[in-house]
Amino acid sequence: MNAYVSEQDVLIDVLRVFCGPDGGHGNALGVVREGADVPGEAARQELARQLGFSETVFVDDPERGTVDIYTPGVRLPFAGHPLVGTAWLLDLEVLELPVGDVLARQDGEFTWIAARSEWVPPRTLRQYASAAEVDALAVPEPGEWVYAWAWQDEAAGRVRARAFPGRGDGIEEDEATGAAALLLTQSLGRALNITQGAGSQLLTAPGPDGEIELGGRVLLDPAVPACHSGTPTGARGTARATTHGPQPKTG
Repeated sequence: MNAYVSEQDVLIDVLRVFCGPDGGHGNALGVVREGADVPGEAARQELARQLGFSETVFVDDPERGTVDIYTPGVRLPFAGHPLVGTAWLLDLEVLELPVGDVLARQDGEFTWIAARSEWVPPRTLRQYASAAEVDALAVPEPGEWVYAWAWQDEAAGRVRARAFPGRGDGIEEDEATGAAALLLTQSLGRALNITQGAGSQLLTAPGPDGEIELGGRVLLDPAVPACHSGTPTGARGTARATTHGPQPKTG
């Protein structure tokens, strides 16, 4: 049936996923631990649009690890950096998605998930001759989702990459993209150490039965960027966003 929710505050944990060795950079992620606070796909999509992060995660069942992922413009059946971040935040060993269950583990400063490349929406992997060429790229016009990469050290599996979603939703360049890293790992058939964006680090390793492990560092953001829909608290890397009714509630 259809119902509505009135105006309310939503508490959001803001993380940085795939941080560099010095703890800097990483891709911002919003996590709504109480997914029931934002019921319905339309309300969730609107909150993700207001926040403006590459992805926002709504946790529907923390015991089962059931999560729902949105970019500012679309709902995703799978994405890498939201799952790594949510697994770290909630100390989950399994995440439940429409594509299947994703196993997660902690290993020192790294959080890992095991996923399959066929879960990833289409991406164009575009190789360049040098890391300098990747660094010099201008943001392309919206249209094609491009993962630009080049070897920094092929023998060591070190890659320089940048990601251009091309969706026209305000995310012109993605700072760290786990799903594209899975596709590149599947294509090259080897473990990779990827430096993406301004200085984020992603690690991958092919596993058994076609699975690929994806890992990185996750930190609570101590200086939450101001959200379009609310005022950040700052100290804990959390923000309060206001949702506005009427909003559709499904069920």
